[in-house]
Amino acid sequence: MAEYKLEVTTGNMKHAGTTDNIYVILFGSEGQSERTKLDNSGTDFKAGKTRTYTVKPASSLGKLLFIKVEKDPLFIFPENEWYCSKIVVTAPEGDTIVFPCYRWISRGELVELRGGKAMTVFEEEHSLLTDLRKKELELKKSLYKWEITDEKLPHSSHFKDISELPAEIHFSLSKSEQVQYTIRMISSDLKFKGLAGSHKKWKDIDDMKNIFWSKKTTLSEYVSQHWKEDDFFGFQFLNGTNPNVIKRCSKLPPNFPVTDEMVKPFLETGTTLEKEMEKGSIFLCDQKIMDGIPARMRDGNPMYATAGLCLFYMNPERKLIPIAIQLYQQPSEQNPIFLPSDLETDWLLAKLFFRSSDQIEYQAVHHLMSVHYLAEVFAVATLRCFPTIHPLYKLLIPHFRHTLHINIVGRKTLLGPGGALSESSLGEEGLTELMRRALSQMTYSSLCLPENIAARGLETIPNFYYRDDALKVWNYISSFVKSVVEYYYNSDGNVCKDSELQEWINEIFTHGFLKNKLSGCPSFFNTVAEVTKFITMVIFRVSAQHAALNDGQFDYNSWIPNGSLLLCEPPPTTKGQSSMQTLLGVLPNVGDTVKIVSAVWTLSDKYTDVVPLGTYPEEHFDEPALKQMIKEFQAELSYLSEEITARNSQLKIPYPYLNPAVIDNSVTT
Repeated sequence: MAEYKLEVTTGNMKHAGTTDNIYVILFGSEGQSERTKLDNSGTDFKAGKTRTYTVKPASSLGKLLFIKVEKDPLFIFPENEWYCSKIVVTAPEGDTIVFPCYRWISRGELVELRGGKAMTVFEEEHSLLTDLRKKELELKKSLYKWEITDEKLPHSSHFKDISELPAEIHFSLSKSEQVQYTIRMISSDLKFKGLAGSHKKWKDIDDMKNIFWSKKTTLSEYVSQHWKEDDFFGFQFLNGTNPNVIKRCSKLPPNFPVTDEMVKPFLETGTTLEKEMEKGSIFLCDQKIMDGIPARMRDGNPMYATAGLCLFYMNPERKLIPIAIQLYQQPSEQNPIFLPSDLETDWLLAKLFFRSSDQIEYQAVHHLMSVHYLAEVFAVATLRCFPTIHPLYKLLIPHFRHTLHINIVGRKTLLGPGGALSESSLGEEGLTELMRRALSQMTYSSLCLPENIAARGLETIPNFYYRDDALKVWNYISSFVKSVVEYYYNSDGNVCKDSELQEWINEIFTHGFLKNKLSGCPSFFNTVAEVTKFITMVIFRVSAQHAALNDGQFDYNSWIPNGSLLLCEPPPTTKGQSSMQTLLGVLPNVGDTVKIVSAVWTLSDKYTDVVPLGTYPEEHFDEPALKQMIKEFQAELSYLSEEITARNSQLKIPYPYLNPAVIDNSVTT
């Protein structure tokens, strides 16, 4: 009789253990074992514990191929999910094979685990494994389906509610508990203060400082004190939550008739606008993508959003300052160009309307669609097209943790009735149109950071910490991905014959980019270099880009006068008529303000189960070469973390969001 030793490890997170019965069957090239219950004295599957069991078939099973794991209920107890980390099997011949699992297993679920080296489809040799691979993908395609809710937006998973999600991809119970605690705490705090649902208008801007006095951060305090300053306004277009829109300007758009006379007082003495454009010191932000989208009505009253243009100047002090703002695309007497020399409240209102439209574009286009929705496309394609033994599944799956769950929650809480985005100035209908427009214009190169920075002419603009940190993170990810991809694909020919890889990129092209060839997104990979670049883009987007856009939301966007998703009065059409009371009237009422602030708190909050970029607590790869690549990747990120920390200690306004130590590996908030 042969004896196989099984070391079974349960995850160390809260509620990972189970009291249910666990059964296994071992499959080898020479046969299979009996269905065996894993049962020792005491509780078998405690969180963070490894227990040893034996399986004794009549004879050796030959080369061990895979394990079937089955979870059955114990008596009539309620559902008791189990998080299985891995099973390590030692064969009678002395060979040790690691079978990674790293997923929640529900009652009645049967999971087939493969161990050993990651394997592409063209490397499979055993017919049993080929059949298993095919069967796994058939099951995955039945489990994860595409849903088309809008013909002009990225397609989503078919799951409508988090209760429908398979155990392996939803939040852990501990994460769910923490999120619910945050929401309850915010709600009770607002009710206690009498702010939630209030229709009163703010009487004094400083009263807003009392919304969440316990939640203040150093940066949110700084914003509330410096929001009126022009250099801080400019700083945010480089290092705030939306560093995606500003670009170098070498020629003014014909619909933005700024003259030398207008801006001469704000330029260096003796220079002209033309000379500064030639020198590369003039920058532009153009919100034309929002032009013509009507703002929503509420209770018979219109809300307001503009589609403006803002001209910036990088002055000799290396500060980026706004020097002209036009709030609508077509110049006219009723659409004046506002200048820093105008009445203070006129200039403040112009900046408020421009920043508010920037907030709307940021949330809908750059955060929601270009990160969350694309991350969902990448995740669903990965779950459908790659079996768990595929090297690219092992590489990518840690970067999609919780993504489907958070997107379901986000669609309901942000875009559903009463949500902070659906109650913005554009409303759900306007935001949807904005995202449709953005997707039709989106290019693959715009998603690839080095090309994006170069296309906008921002390679040398000073004090652009997002660019500095993001390019380094991109390069480290690229180097790591290149090593992994080249390890498994030693030629372009191997890329071409990996049918699973080709199906994966075609699904992304079809369901993410809607088969738009003008986007430049590949629908087929021809080379190893193409695979490396695309996977680098995916990992960067769902980790670093999300961190850059999401994690500073409370810092920069909780002070509503700095930019609001909702504006209630029209922008000024003439100069010299405004006051601080005008500005207070434009801002949302008390109840709407706290709803927006509550949303940015919840979105940017950090929870205890964060997995930082480059950290792989789930060891999907067993090959020593891959483990070494991961170590080198982690070392590079650690050096960068120290470098960023040292730099930030010298800055008046630090930029912490792309410190690898705080970048989440995936879109989880």
